[in-house]
Amino acid sequence: MKHIIHSTFLLFFIASITISCKKKGDEPTIAADTMNYDMDEAAVINAGWTKTMDEPFNNDLSNWNIWQSGAYNNEYQYYSNSTNNIHLNNGQLIITAIKESATGNTDPYTTTQKTFAFTSGRMEYKTPISANSTTPKIRYAARIKLPAGYGMWPAFWSTGANWPQNGEIDVMEAKGQLPFAYGTNYFYGSTSGISQVPSNSGLNYTTTKDLTKYWHVYEVIWEENKLTYMLNGKVIRTLTSDVAPGQYIDDMFGKSQNITLNLAVGGDYFRNPNLPDPNDIVTGSMYVDWVKVFTSN
Repeated sequence: MKHIIHSTFLLFFIASITISCKKKGDEPTIAADTMNYDMDEAAVINAGWTKTMDEPFNNDLSNWNIWQSGAYNNEYQYYSNSTNNIHLNNGQLIITAIKESATGNTDPYTTTQKTFAFTSGRMEYKTPISANSTTPKIRYAARIKLPAGYGMWPAFWSTGANWPQNGEIDVMEAKGQLPFAYGTNYFYGSTSGISQVPSNSGLNYTTTKDLTKYWHVYEVIWEENKLTYMLNGKVIRTLTSDVAPGQYIDDMFGKSQNITLNLAVGGDYFRNPNLPDPNDIVTGSMYVDWVKVFTSN
């Protein structure tokens, strides 16, 4: 979805172009046939996976870094550590976008101040993950109920330092006004700030169940030469390094990334062709039941 350096704008601009250039009907329809799906963890473990991380959101967020700044892509939100924006309730993480004025750093790497029209939340897991020679298969998943509302941009993804030199894997990103749709993508580049992945790498899906009313499990399996995306335990997309646009997947092997959850507001993702009117934004909340990571040889 997005990274933490100025060149991230390129990432989102490419992603938004990829999505906006697709014609209606181009998106595959996938059957999200369970309204409140949950992972069969025993079946995953029996299939040879070892659980290495389990975040049930029961106690605190000490394993996460919480942003306190603006971001990129002409987004409208200030990422805050306020409990109004990020809090736990009954074993769930709730990230809420709020229409309110806030002043803070324009982005994490500058002290230049800016006044924002919205606040929201973004958090990154402190312990990085990596598909490498020791753990050649990494499987990470989250059970999420997406926010409804025009201008809401929820995402579950992973990325590393010096974007995109350590890669980025977008497991889920969505637009709040499209409750039956979400997208996947990935990025990599050998030079900081420049993605080499073809601009048509993003793919959107139309689902048969509302993603904002029901719980769904979004997953990816990251291997040396393959990315396998899953929804509710079913494979919906496979990218391999021998076929475009997957030809840069193997360049991410051995690199470290951090799992990220955030709810952005507006920005370039919603250009059509202009940025959305902030007055048209309808705020909402992203609910996360858990995040899990598994490894396999």
